[in-house]
Amino acid sequence: MTSEVVTDESTFYSRAESYWKDIPATVDGMLGGYGHISSIDVNGSKKFLQNFLGDGPDKTGIQRALDCGAGIGRITKRLLLPLFKTVDMVDVTECFLEKAQSFLGEERRRVENYFCCGLQDFNPEPNHYDVVWIQWVIGHLTDEHLAEFLRRCQKGLRPNGIIVIKDNVAYEGVILDDVDSSVCRELSVLHDVIEKAGLKIIMEEKQENFPDEIYHVYTVAMR
Repeated sequence: MTSEVVTDESTFYSRAESYWKDIPATVDGMLGGYGHISSIDVNGSKKFLQNFLGDGPDKTGIQRALDCGAGIGRITKRLLLPLFKTVDMVDVTECFLEKAQSFLGEERRRVENYFCCGLQDFNPEPNHYDVVWIQWVIGHLTDEHLAEFLRRCQKGLRPNGIIVIKDNVAYEGVILDDVDSSVCRELSVLHDVIEKAGLKIIMEEKQENFPDEIYHVYTVAMR
């Protein structure tokens, strides 16, 4: 549990905000110097999402997606805009959202909202999104705040909508990173938070072909 490693919530959040303000607004900056894995990441995510999209009574719609921890819009540009009609972005770092305007190019016209807000305080509009995509950002939330955020996201889903978390997974327990003020949870801990939020996991897979020296990355879909 994050309560075992995060002793001061206020400092945990403020240090993370300070860290990201000093990070270059580039793909390499968003990926901690691993910009070269972006295509592998996006291709894996697209394959994962396509299990849910398409025609049929139980398929997820393609009207609107929400990109959480969106940064400059790497996921919005490469994954979500090619699949959905409109996208909203939310990120705590204002300069990243400003950079997104130029990074997205002409496609920015299909981004309806740029929300500058920490996810612990963000409240998605009810019955609004087909997909809520949460990638490489849950480590900046405590367990309690993550569960609360997931509950709010569930209320924000349209019929047959899904929430997707894609993130690093620790080998054991919860590991605190003092550099960017984040945590990395083992998979069972993440499962417990999802269950606490009242959500059901409907698909889960490990991302393949990432460098050996980084954490394993899992993609988890729920509703």
